[in-house]
Amino acid sequence: MNQFPIWSVAGLTVGIALGFAAAFGGLGAFLLVLVLGAVGFLIGRIAEGGEIDVSRLSTRRR
Repeated sequence: MNQFPIWSVAGLTVGIALGFAAAFGGLGAFLLVLVLGAVGFLIGRIAEGGEIDVSRLSTRRR
């Protein structure tokens, strides 16, 4: 528990943004924010590591 829970904070931020888009903009704005968020996430992952490894995004118990 020494690390800051960055994924929890990122998920909370995205949830709040999607909630505001749905509340004030309707379904079209909700979907636009959702798609642009996913594109931004992919661009950030590419910029961070140079490649996309989606297998690391899911947790598995061994």
